[in-house]
Amino acid sequence: MLHDMYTTIGNAIKESTGAPDALLITGGEHADLASTIAFSLAKQKKQAPVKIAQEIAADLAKRPDLTGITIEAKGPYLNFIFGKAYVSEGLRTAVQPGFGSLPKKPTRVVLEHTSANPNGPLHVGHIRNSIIGDTLARAFRKAGYPLEVQYYVNDMGRQIAIVVWGFDNLDSKQLDGEKEDAHIARIYIEANREIAKDEGITQQVNTLMQLVENGDPATVKKFRREVARCLDGFKVTMKDLNVAHDRFVWESDFIRNGNTERIINKLKRIPQAHEDETLYLDLSEFGFENKYVLRRSDGTSVYAARDLAFHAWKGANFDRVIDVLGADHKLIGAQLQCTMKLLGEKVPEIVHFEFVSLPEGSMSTRAGKFVSADDLITEIRKRAFDEVTARRPELDEETRRSIAQSVGLAAIRYDIVKVSPEKSTVFDWKEALDFERQSGPYIQYAHARACSILEKAGSFPESYDLETEQEIILAKKMALFPTVIESVVTELRPHILAIYARELADTFNTFYHYEQVLKSEGQIRNRRLTLVKAVQNTLKESLETLGIDAIHTM
Repeated sequence: MLHDMYTTIGNAIKESTGAPDALLITGGEHADLASTIAFSLAKQKKQAPVKIAQEIAADLAKRPDLTGITIEAKGPYLNFIFGKAYVSEGLRTAVQPGFGSLPKKPTRVVLEHTSANPNGPLHVGHIRNSIIGDTLARAFRKAGYPLEVQYYVNDMGRQIAIVVWGFDNLDSKQLDGEKEDAHIARIYIEANREIAKDEGITQQVNTLMQLVENGDPATVKKFRREVARCLDGFKVTMKDLNVAHDRFVWESDFIRNGNTERIINKLKRIPQAHEDETLYLDLSEFGFENKYVLRRSDGTSVYAARDLAFHAWKGANFDRVIDVLGADHKLIGAQLQCTMKLLGEKVPEIVHFEFVSLPEGSMSTRAGKFVSADDLITEIRKRAFDEVTARRPELDEETRRSIAQSVGLAAIRYDIVKVSPEKSTVFDWKEALDFERQSGPYIQYAHARACSILEKAGSFPESYDLETEQEIILAKKMALFPTVIESVVTELRPHILAIYARELADTFNTFYHYEQVLKSEGQIRNRRLTLVKAVQNTLKESLETLGIDAIHTM
């Protein structure tokens, strides 16, 4: 609805002024929409912006297509305040199942996220990638896009060769109860310690890399076996985080099917390509000082070459290509984008994120210093169970554990996604689980409160004619939801949805503080219960798009 109003008002301003852009912005506390058009016309008209705003407001007030909209010139600004018809229609829409879903679109989207090296468990630093990516995926589906979510499996790199060497040469027996990815990490760490003591092992690792690229069956089988075991561990972790992938794409497939060789041959023909001991691109004209190496002196391709082949394949099969990458991949990502452009291939959009950490500090799988995502999930569930038990001791243990599992998931996912991707963040155990503050459980609690009110109310006839200030503020907040979804997929910034969900919970709690619901009577009761039903529905849709359970009791 807001989008329709934006279009109607924008067209009216452009027709009234002849300007190419209506310069519409959100109106903040004073209006639903505002325009700064008077500023841009001041020089052209040689008049004060205040006078121009007054003239435009008077002209717009005559238009029948803006009936029901209050138009005010506030100093140099044009303010637009939507009337009762907008509020009533917005409320009518917000109670419908699937509220916020946008029309189906033909644009095929591929979204790659997580893609962590399979040499040890996902740690806290990895899961921001997973949660940002999964939230974006949910938003794209909510926005009507056909989408495939991919995990790019690095099954050929040096780290995997080190893992394979470790399994061949060390005591690699799996310990009782040891998860597959934890087993892989233990062998990888031990192998790195051996390499530090004996430089000769490096040549053995290099030989493994040559064998796997040349398709040696026995070596390929070893690489695949250990990588697959690690991925099995990853899948358990991601299921606990409510994260899903549609396809796991193996890096080695782009060697086997000839795509890497084809992309290398194509690259050789561009003027930036150079061959001496290695094959590399000189991208200095685009501001990149380092060589962009594609093939080593021993003839083996590097990750970058296979990544280019992978992205060429994605570009040929999808209309929009999106990658979620850590800040440590900014250079690699920029070189990839530049090279794809030089090749005339589809250039991927990249969402770069800074890392999340714990107060304990930074993490490194190679050094064996990391807090696994599994450990984080276990600890947060324990703390959530203690919190739920303190609040609801009358519930049986099974119910408390079920609630704690959902609350723990909300705590992790929300605390990580609420911060814009480009900002680093530290996961705060206490704040993430605070039911009274701006956390995932806080939003869940607002949803549970709405469910409780509706359960106590029983049946009622829906009413959409709102009167009081708090009622209208709440209805207008809900009407923003479809536009929020659109903003997330346009800007690739999932924290926009996280902030909106928290603000909606805040607005609902303020409404509930000021307005009687269950104790009110007649049409007042009906319209306020309708508002609560719409809040419950909008919070449910928001939470589910954030990958968080919309639980009914807490």
